[in-house]
Amino acid sequence: MSEVAHVSHDDHHDDHGHHHKETFITKYIFSQDHKMISKQYLITGLIMGFIGIAMSLLFRMQLAWPGESFGIFEAVLGKWAPDGVMDADIYLALVTIHGTLMVFFVLTQGLSGTFSNLLIPLQIGARDMASGFMNMISYWMFFISSVIMIISLFVEAGPAAAGWTIYPPLSALPMAQPGSGMGMTLWLVSMAIFIASSLLGSLNYIVTVINLRTKGMSMTRLPLTIWAFFVTAIIGVISFPVLLSAALLLIMDRSFGTSFFLSDIFIQGEVLHYQGGSPVLYEHLFWFLGHPEVYIVLIPALGITSEVMSTNARKPIFGYRAMVASILAIAFLSTIVWGHHMFVSGMNPFLGSVFTFTTLLIAIPSAVKAFNYITTLWKGNLQLNPAMLFSIGLVSTFITGGLTGIILGDSTLDINVHDTYFVVAHFHLVMGISALYGMFAGIYHWFPKMFHGRMMNKNLGYVHFWITAVCAYGVFFPMHFVGMAGVPRRYYENTAFPMFDELTNVQVLMTVFAIIAGLAQLIFVYNFISSIFYGKKGPVNPWGSNTLEWTTPREHIHGNWPGEIPHVYRWAYDYSKTYENGEYIIAGQDFVPQNVPLQENEEELNH
Repeated sequence: MSEVAHVSHDDHHDDHGHHHKETFITKYIFSQDHKMISKQYLITGLIMGFIGIAMSLLFRMQLAWPGESFGIFEAVLGKWAPDGVMDADIYLALVTIHGTLMVFFVLTQGLSGTFSNLLIPLQIGARDMASGFMNMISYWMFFISSVIMIISLFVEAGPAAAGWTIYPPLSALPMAQPGSGMGMTLWLVSMAIFIASSLLGSLNYIVTVINLRTKGMSMTRLPLTIWAFFVTAIIGVISFPVLLSAALLLIMDRSFGTSFFLSDIFIQGEVLHYQGGSPVLYEHLFWFLGHPEVYIVLIPALGITSEVMSTNARKPIFGYRAMVASILAIAFLSTIVWGHHMFVSGMNPFLGSVFTFTTLLIAIPSAVKAFNYITTLWKGNLQLNPAMLFSIGLVSTFITGGLTGIILGDSTLDINVHDTYFVVAHFHLVMGISALYGMFAGIYHWFPKMFHGRMMNKNLGYVHFWITAVCAYGVFFPMHFVGMAGVPRRYYENTAFPMFDELTNVQVLMTVFAIIAGLAQLIFVYNFISSIFYGKKGPVNPWGSNTLEWTTPREHIHGNWPGEIPHVYRWAYDYSKTYENGEYIIAGQDFVPQNVPLQENEEELNH
């Protein structure tokens, strides 16, 4: 298949009239090429991720050694850590910004923005996104929102501090606490711009998948990655505007004297002039995005895992149509389960039972995906490279975290562990760690496609995986037991509760694992940066993959294919396919790319 990859660039220019020479600014900064925009998303997302991880290490040190003096606190936090002792106000701010950065900036745009941009045009056989200009605007709005969020860390009264969910009244009253002032306003402005960026990107992805597929690329021949990005974009378009409305109403409550979310507020005995609003209304608006957001984060990671796992098991993905159906079912059900975050908000018990039913129902398509991954691995010729290990790790954390979701999805059981560390353990495993594993799997797998055929160092990848995998369970598995013991989340210290004293050693253990895991990511950063410049060049199709992106030239050109776009004749998972006599379809090759026509006597798999 490498012949296609070496057609001269001149043909491309003849075909498409790109005669203008690109400058540094048009090529690397204000680029409209989806491949460059995907790199911009990835690097911005990774920077935000490392800021988020650094914050988590700071507040984990505070939890393990409450009230202790650390020089690093004073160096990083300045006036918020007098004599190296962390201030209670900055603790909540660190938790707030950590959650915001990881959920939205890293795992939503960092993951989905990167791989949707890179893979949608390449895997469906398109020259670029439907609108390159809108794609560029989407990235730059994301970049601006990231900058505003980082600026909020440096305002006089400190960054937003109301938890990443930003519940009123802490978020609605500028005078409530230091973290309710200018930092909160910047948080809301940043999120409003972020949501606009996400909506522009999502609309672009949807239109591209529907309209720009190459000849022969029917919906049932799409790789599961594209199904995942497509459905994720649809969920985003449905649910993100609701969070935008919540942010705008909050800004009005803060600045224009309305009371959408405020009622009967007293500060130091003084009655404030607010009536008629309800903070529970904000909870509904937030979680109507908040729960689909879990799947906006998770579904792209699951799509990447499907592709990586099938390629490296050298087997067709098990149950392609069931996988597509489960993605669609998860997307639908994710919009009708948001109330399980609000079981202790005083909701009608009957309504609680409805949300319990729909929440437990979502376990069925999730289980379909988990079982299909396991059966894809079963008796496969497994190539255990770093991308494959992270994909298998994702299945592990998806199952582990998903099981605790059954407890939290039941209104009766949830009341006992709501707002404890049990909840933190659950969503970090099922969403945070699983999505990060999907992101790492995607980076290791498609790195050669992004960076001109260079490969990441496999041995460093193994070290990165094993330290990360062991430490992720080391941090979040004990957290379940801490939560069941009743330790509440978001508390700066638990020294006021003598019954939790014996759990201090567990907090120390989790913090040590967290610090080791944080340092392990430096191995990844070194591997990533050094491989961009010095990585060994691999084959054009290093993993023996069937999808169309590996038929493009190594050197990136705007338009992807120099000549005609390849046509598609089969689905994306013809691995180890043989004739009745046991011979491979293409002699000596255990894969058949999508652009290879059906051979004589070959039957198309009925998937």
